[in-house]
Amino acid sequence: MNPIELSIFANRIEAVCDEMGAALQRAAFSPNIRDRLDYSCAVFDANGDLCAQAAHIPVHLGSMAYAMGAIVERMSWQDGDMVILNDPFEGGTHLPDVTVVAPVFVGKKLLGFVANRAHHADIGAETPGSMPLSTSLDQEGLVIKPQKLVERYRLNENRLDELMTSMRNPVESRGDFNAQIGANRRGHNRLSELIRQMGADRYCSALVALNDYAEQLAVGSFSAIPEGCYRFSDVLDDDGLGHSDIQIEARIEVRQGRITVDFEGTSAQVRGNVNCPISVTAAAVLYVFRCLLPPQTPACAGSFRPITIIAAGGGLLNANYPAAVAAGNVETSTRIVDVVLGALAQAIPEKVPAASHGSMNNVAMGSEANEWGQAWDYYETIGGGMGASSVADGIDAVQTHMTNTLNTPIEALEMTFPIRIGRYQIRSGSGGRGACQGGAGIVREFEFLQPANVTLLSERRAHPPWGLHGASHGRSGRNLLNQQVIKAKQDFAVQSGDRLVIETAGGGGWGSAVESDK
Repeated sequence: MNPIELSIFANRIEAVCDEMGAALQRAAFSPNIRDRLDYSCAVFDANGDLCAQAAHIPVHLGSMAYAMGAIVERMSWQDGDMVILNDPFEGGTHLPDVTVVAPVFVGKKLLGFVANRAHHADIGAETPGSMPLSTSLDQEGLVIKPQKLVERYRLNENRLDELMTSMRNPVESRGDFNAQIGANRRGHNRLSELIRQMGADRYCSALVALNDYAEQLAVGSFSAIPEGCYRFSDVLDDDGLGHSDIQIEARIEVRQGRITVDFEGTSAQVRGNVNCPISVTAAAVLYVFRCLLPPQTPACAGSFRPITIIAAGGGLLNANYPAAVAAGNVETSTRIVDVVLGALAQAIPEKVPAASHGSMNNVAMGSEANEWGQAWDYYETIGGGMGASSVADGIDAVQTHMTNTLNTPIEALEMTFPIRIGRYQIRSGSGGRGACQGGAGIVREFEFLQPANVTLLSERRAHPPWGLHGASHGRSGRNLLNQQVIKAKQDFAVQSGDRLVIETAGGGGWGSAVESDK
């Protein structure tokens, strides 16, 4: 292919992912998928290698790219099938993230897969919102090992009914599952159409060219990093169960445009749920290096070929079954980004920003069925301050790094759940000072109109986001219930009239203010 044809091909295959995402959003029932956009869509080749992805959620996409090959090998595929899974130790991330995969046959030949992953606020955990303070995987909800939900274009209604028996609100959950199925059907049709227009042989050769081009761009970009070894370490505040200052350490070796990231020195897996399956660790690493690539780099497997990831089994970042992992996907992945960026800041200081707010500030809440048989589950992540860079202040009140979701609009939240938002504002002065200022965090206040149960999984309450090159740290976050400070990770009951305030961290600053004055 000539460069123009290759660029058109890359955009056409990426458009398949975009259209899948639009179909999923419009058909979803829950605010978590419909309004927060907590979902991701991608296209893979017949071996499970990434071909394209939409600009959705980094922790979803990187983990799918890492794990899809094993999923493809495990199953026997037929035209019209769809496989569903959420098991973190068999291709998933954490249980609320449910993945649906569909093969794409043209004639009798398997030529690829379409897949989507969406976060379900209810996946059958003991606590509403399905993000509990867990000590093992089975406490986190329904574990779905890879299995066929659709066979030869026919939905297995009995299997779907079985899944719904674990949900508090089966009507909403069924709607979200059906939306995922519908999104894959849309992607299947669009990708099949593209392959038929091009011809199977030309489509496959275009994928080879696309991956080779992406690898060439990646090696060229990584060659600009000075060769050597760079180390950095940071900590998680705690696991919610008494284990604090949990170490994450990375050693990055750069040689001839090839990258090795070794997490030797990182803590062993812990009792709480901040452990990661290796796919989540890979997603965080791949995200950081993806940020260093030119904007025209195709989002395909070739761009990741120069990267090797090493994390010991049984460690925090490659946990063994049945470790609890609910917060590993959201909190530990974010800290991995901080550690990898911290190491790279030693090699390419002008290109690496200070630490961002460093937490998805997870709030899960809901209640069991009342006297009218109504139950509700709600989950959201709250943004914070972005770290400053060498050329600009950090952005205030934004989602950063491993999450790319929106805030839930107050109107949608208050119309759907017995909650009132009392305050939603920028946390002024929380960004770190420096030549470039860190972005400010967020203050979000929930007033409960009915009794409910709440779980918080948050970070950067004990250890603030760091600044770089003489700048100050961002201000740590804090959580308050009825004006009393509470723990970073905690579950508790609330009554009507109670108020929960989440104050998220600001980003670190960049550069000495004195140098700026000069």
